[in-house]
Amino acid sequence: MDYSEILKAAQTNEPQVTQFLRDLISIKSLSSQEERVIYRIKEEMEKCKFDEIAIDPMGNILGRIGKGKHIIAFDAHVDTVDVGNPANWNIDPFKGAVKDGIIYGRGACDMKGAFASIVHGGKLIKELELEDDYTLYVVGSVQEEDCDGLCWQYIINEDKLRPEVVVITEPTNLAIYRGHRGRMEIEVRTKGISCHGSAPERGVNAVYKMAPIVQDIEKLNERLTGEPFLGKGTVTISEIRSTSPSLCAVADSSTIHLDRRLAATDTLESAVREIQELPSVKKADAEVVVLDYAVPSWRGLTYPTKKYYPTWLLPENHPLLGSGVKTFENLFGEKPNVGRWVFSTNGVAVMGMHGIPCIGFGPGNEIYAHMATEQIPIEHLVKATAWYASFPKTYIGK
Repeated sequence: MDYSEILKAAQTNEPQVTQFLRDLISIKSLSSQEERVIYRIKEEMEKCKFDEIAIDPMGNILGRIGKGKHIIAFDAHVDTVDVGNPANWNIDPFKGAVKDGIIYGRGACDMKGAFASIVHGGKLIKELELEDDYTLYVVGSVQEEDCDGLCWQYIINEDKLRPEVVVITEPTNLAIYRGHRGRMEIEVRTKGISCHGSAPERGVNAVYKMAPIVQDIEKLNERLTGEPFLGKGTVTISEIRSTSPSLCAVADSSTIHLDRRLAATDTLESAVREIQELPSVKKADAEVVVLDYAVPSWRGLTYPTKKYYPTWLLPENHPLLGSGVKTFENLFGEKPNVGRWVFSTNGVAVMGMHGIPCIGFGPGNEIYAHMATEQIPIEHLVKATAWYASFPKTYIGK
């Protein structure tokens, strides 16, 4: 395999991958609202001569190249977060503006840029006749921003697609990533007895019962541990709310929402137990609940799951990591950085739940994800396209 020929082809293909990304950015595609972008992707896969294109009942799009025995998947979610306050944007978030070699807009980095590159990596595989004893699936997954990994739970359990390895193409700044912390969404709930606000001593204020729990959660975060590569676990309160019959009454319930980031040493059970064993939680007889997600996809399918997203970490001596590094070195003549994400990805399901080895490689810098300055260098799109075209043959040793 001539890596220099692949890189040259990717450079020649720059206008096409750039325009495809700009098209994707122009289509607003929030979670559960991805229909239009899915059909634009189908059109591009057809143009790029994919062997088979399917949209599953959940709404994920799966493009296949080849029919060899080694099943490889590239994953990129096609939904984005919303733009937030429009006043924070200096450009139209849905135009895909280009300036000085950079493309700007919602989804540029997270992660329509990667999707443009994996589709056009497939295009180069077809054009340069790089098919071999592998089957490549290019997956455009849905609902990731709302519930990371749900799409791959469905793909593995219901579509019955179980790849040998998966490349998660979230932004890595062209580094090779081998894992990230997991996360959970937990609620702590206290109950009180309402009464008229003019005589609060007649009731039990649920907010007052919650107050020491809030302080204990803050202290718990300082005690959490982990291992050196992925880092320590964290917990923070992201929302607090209460109920009462009126604003002239004592609160009869209070709830806090916890964002719990899981170190490699944490489990669902250990994270829940840490909250349950807090003295303030015991004293208040508070309820600790791991939340559920059950929201219909754009196709109307609801696939419920717990909001528990396991940690995953590929061993540094794993052959998959070696293949990713070798692909980079052969293309670009230098060693890549090897690291991990700060945020969470679909790897929580692929490797965290199902044990399928994953690595990460993607264009763009994750610091721009969800920001009003979201952007991606065109150079990254080109290099990523070359890497995606080269990786399958490198992985199978050809």
